[in-house]
Amino acid sequence: MTTVEIGPLALGCAPLGNLFEAVTDDDARATVDAAWAQGVRLFDTAPLYGHGLSEQRLGAALRDRPRDEYLLATKVGRVLVPLGAGQEQDDSIFVDVPKVRPVFDFSHGGVLRSVEDSLERLGLDRIDVLHVHDPDDHLDEAEEGAFPALMRLREEGVVGAIGLGTNLASVASRFVGRVDLDWVLLAGRCSLLDRSGPHEVFAACDAHGVGVLAAGVFNSGVLAAPAPDASFHYAPVPKDVLARVRQMEAACTGHGVPLAAAALQLPLRYEVVRAVLVGARTAAEIAEDAALLHVPIPEALWETLASI
Repeated sequence: MTTVEIGPLALGCAPLGNLFEAVTDDDARATVDAAWAQGVRLFDTAPLYGHGLSEQRLGAALRDRPRDEYLLATKVGRVLVPLGAGQEQDDSIFVDVPKVRPVFDFSHGGVLRSVEDSLERLGLDRIDVLHVHDPDDHLDEAEEGAFPALMRLREEGVVGAIGLGTNLASVASRFVGRVDLDWVLLAGRCSLLDRSGPHEVFAACDAHGVGVLAAGVFNSGVLAAPAPDASFHYAPVPKDVLARVRQMEAACTGHGVPLAAAALQLPLRYEVVRAVLVGARTAAEIAEDAALLHVPIPEALWETLASI
């Protein structure tokens, strides 16, 4: 493992891969620089994010930083395959991406290829944390191919730590204790709207010494800016969910607390959570997230939010 003090906030770099809208190289670098200035020392990316673009931009932004002062996390489970002549890009939530497409591959060989390609895109000498990414529909292949490959890479010192990145508490529950993990990156399941992570897997993480990175704390947007056109798990927010969020927002307003502050701070109430992973596409966004961490929240408000 590592002696780097990562702090409570980590930067998720999917937005730097043109998630939903394009970001310039300069803006991506400014976001990483602003995160660093806020004390962020854990940066998470993946081949999927911008089909390699996020890794390229993150590596460029970190290249001149002292290498022993931060942790770089990326993922395996998808390899990037060049588009053939006349082949169209698949539908993607990333725009203006390179002429490659991500293909699921949780095999031992696929992991080794993915790591080699990631190191080349990053332009860095090592990966600190390597996650198996979204094995939800490939559980057996991941267990038989990807995870043994990760453990071998950790033993050889190619990577510092290994983990699992998933949106489902049930997937985390399958592997925690069954695989010798260092981390679980759990997205959207330790939030004001969904506490399946704490209910289903946090006790096992604690028992097996697995740290949790809590991502998706805004449930893809609705807990940051509730509105009828907001997103919930990357889809339009259902009316009943929006109604619950409106109740939470009213409760927060009654205590003078921004809803987004409660959403961001909730995971840190669980001892097993090492950091909250937030995506940001601009320097202003990461500065706002950092400020939300310091908003005082009374215990009475937490009790009210839990009851909604």
